[in-house]
Amino acid sequence: MQKSECHGVVQLRNRKAGSCDQRTSSSMQIKHRTTVQQSNSSSSTSSPETARKVHPRPSDKLNPKTINPFGEQSRAPSAFAAIYSKGGIPCRLVHGSVKHRLQWECPPENLPFDPLLITLAEGLRETKHPYTFVSKEGFRELLLVQGALEKAVPLLPRLIPVLKAALVHMDDEVFARGLNALVQLSIVVGPSLNDHLKHLLTSLSKRLRDKKFKEPITSALQKLEQHGGNGSLIIIKSKIPTYCSICC
Repeated sequence: MQKSECHGVVQLRNRKAGSCDQRTSSSMQIKHRTTVQQSNSSSSTSSPETARKVHPRPSDKLNPKTINPFGEQSRAPSAFAAIYSKGGIPCRLVHGSVKHRLQWECPPENLPFDPLLITLAEGLRETKHPYTFVSKEGFRELLLVQGALEKAVPLLPRLIPVLKAALVHMDDEVFARGLNALVQLSIVVGPSLNDHLKHLLTSLSKRLRDKKFKEPITSALQKLEQHGGNGSLIIIKSKIPTYCSICC
């Protein structure tokens, strides 16, 4: 009789232990399902953004790198961008159906070159629209005004380091804008640029090793010689011995 009672107690205990194990197993399964559902919900929420990053829209390829100068930026803007957004550059970009142009607040010939010409030269290092166009076109148009020679020559000691910064820039488009600006400046100031040429030719010599820049740099050197005279040829040959004079 005692054996039967003991046996019954043991069975009861086993049933309770089994029931407890089943509850524990069920609880673990419910927790696992909840975790999986939360993970799937998080993935579905973030997946569209991730897809957009991995697969850019077709329109991204058609539009240039553009920035809103009046919108909030994720990082501090450059000096030129800050000046432009505050209206410090007296011109604005006008979008045309064929090409863009600048609209000046007053005739460029009435504007002081100091510090506007230097500010525009600093903008040559920008890599986003509209800063790239405004700086490049503004620099060109300002040098076309009557009396540009008298206004630009006194600024050369401050202007040359800014142009040099564009010529040593790693971005190819920035370098190209700096090279064009140097030629435009040479056309205006002529031999006055010779005293500063040596500071610029080292970067041109390095870029000559790049085949895609060999022709534009050679053309630029020829224009520097053309407008700088014999003095510029001596300086160019001292820095770039392989240069062939236009007089050859």
